[in-house]
Amino acid sequence: MKTDAVIEHITQWLKSYIENSPCKGFVIGVSGGIDSAVSSTLAARTGFPLLCVEMPIHQHESQVSRAREHIDFLEANYPNVSSVEVELTQTYETMRSALPDLQEGQDEQMALVNTRARIRMSTLYYFAALNSALVVGTGNKVEDFGIGFFTKYGDGGVDLSPIADLVKTEVYALGAGLGVNDAILQAAPTDGLWGDDRTDEDQIGASYPELEWAMDFSGDESALSERQCEVLAIYRRLNRANQHKVEPIPVCLIPAEVRLA
Repeated sequence: MKTDAVIEHITQWLKSYIENSPCKGFVIGVSGGIDSAVSSTLAARTGFPLLCVEMPIHQHESQVSRAREHIDFLEANYPNVSSVEVELTQTYETMRSALPDLQEGQDEQMALVNTRARIRMSTLYYFAALNSALVVGTGNKVEDFGIGFFTKYGDGGVDLSPIADLVKTEVYALGAGLGVNDAILQAAPTDGLWGDDRTDEDQIGASYPELEWAMDFSGDESALSERQCEVLAIYRRLNRANQHKVEPIPVCLIPAEVRLA
């Protein structure tokens, strides 16, 4: 990949998009991970106002420190960047306490994980409305279009997606080219929604390079190793299960003969 050329292409794409919109700048959530680090740096390079928002909810300390270090880097190098921290732990706990008790057999863990992401989305759009800004997405190609590894109307609720045509290894290459700090480049990818240090690979059961392979695979399955078969099965299962995230929202179209009956 021509890293410098891709960086410049995305920067100009973001700049052109904002210049042709009624908005004045960008808002992005910074998590301490590689995707938000790269996306925020690309947005900063446009010269348009960029507000970086930290939104901890029972956040692991390593994620908080990486996010803060990255924002410090941006503010030191780009005068158009500002930041704000919104501590959302109490907001999350208040909402959690208002929810009904579980019925027998229900498991609320994943529902609450997605709730965290949706609270953060609402927070980003508050600042976007306040500043006439666009919310910048941080999803990569494998997450957004391969396995649907994002929260619908959470981190999937954005106005534009600068890195969604890049797989994770390409995002890391851009990060190195953009000067993203080593703590982020070397950290294991995590969605940061669980309040602990579990990684994306812990949740998915496969690494991003493995998923990238599976996303592109079209060969002879009989020649695959046991692990390759396992990864392919993981990819296909998640891809099928999460099509509702990837595909446009279904609209019930009313035929004229029904509407006018």
